[in-house]
Amino acid sequence: MKVNELTAGAKTELEKIHAIGHYVQNIRYISIQIGLSRGGGLRPHTAAEVFAKGYGDCKDKANLMRAMLKVIDITAYPVAIFSGDPTYVREEWASPQQFNHCIIAIKVSDATQAPTVVAHAKLGRLLLFDATDDDTPVGDLPQHEQGSLALLMAGDSGGLMRMPITPPESNGFDRQIKGSLDADGSITANIRESFLGRTAAVSRSEYRQGNKQDFQKIIEGWISRGATAAKVLSLEPKDNKAAGRFDLSVDFSAVGYGQLMQNRLLVFKPAIVHRREGLALTNVKRQYPVVLKPLAFTETLRLKLPDGFEVDELPDAVKLDTAFGSYTTTYVVKDGELVFTRSLAQRAATIPTDQYQSVRSFYEKILAADQAPVVLARK
Repeated sequence: MKVNELTAGAKTELEKIHAIGHYVQNIRYISIQIGLSRGGGLRPHTAAEVFAKGYGDCKDKANLMRAMLKVIDITAYPVAIFSGDPTYVREEWASPQQFNHCIIAIKVSDATQAPTVVAHAKLGRLLLFDATDDDTPVGDLPQHEQGSLALLMAGDSGGLMRMPITPPESNGFDRQIKGSLDADGSITANIRESFLGRTAAVSRSEYRQGNKQDFQKIIEGWISRGATAAKVLSLEPKDNKAAGRFDLSVDFSAVGYGQLMQNRLLVFKPAIVHRREGLALTNVKRQYPVVLKPLAFTETLRLKLPDGFEVDELPDAVKLDTAFGSYTTTYVVKDGELVFTRSLAQRAATIPTDQYQSVRSFYEKILAADQAPVVLARK
């Protein structure tokens, strides 16, 4: 039996769900609608058909996963949702035509802990999962589905329910940079990034879209936006989809990163690379609300300073706190090494237009902090 084969090595309920979910996600996506005259084509093919043929669409995959979970006595329900805009579904418009996608709600015990578990008044704890999104593992949901209204199809216990929003720390990443700055301004460094949740899904998608050379061009382009003409020396991606992680190690060099002035001052930015998830709000006014996604980001730079130089000026440390996010920077110099840290915690929020200036000011201050230079002087 395929289910027993998939779950043979699983020790916990969550590990069993992971194993089955991974299998169903790998089934080829092909959409062939049936029952178009009754419900707009929302009727799935049977689980046996999908399993035998090895392909299906979203509702076929959800139905197959329900059947496979049932073999190991785990109950699940299909969930109709709109994929693409979490604000699209309206509670007052009772129509199946609001939905264009199908995911699954899995009844789990207290032992299963994940950011996408919700407490249902009648059915208890439900784990939401999209068996169609190849880059999103069990325990996470695609960003465009989070927070939306969806239709839980569970008979008298079903109805519209709000999808969970994962917290910033579940969508965060940590960056560790260790490098050396030469007297002529050249820099060599290693970047190690560890991604979780949605940031891992985005990195995983970038990595899977092409070959290693394509991925290296993406990374080289990103680094070059901060360190002009940077050259990637080595690149090591590591995908751990089951754990919802994606790790990346990059060695690079860049000539003239620091600007040498009159052969006496050396000026450089300790924020060497840009935050790829950065938000730019450049317009003075805005017609629509600003929708913020949950995100957490930490970075630590350890940079060996060139011999014969000492720190002449350091930027002031920054600490920003708002209802929708916080941001900090710190600078420490010890034993010829600069340690620079920055962190961002961005909460899910919709900022109305009359509060636009507050969110714009927040991100302008972050941009200014990221651009702040360190000045070294010859001893």
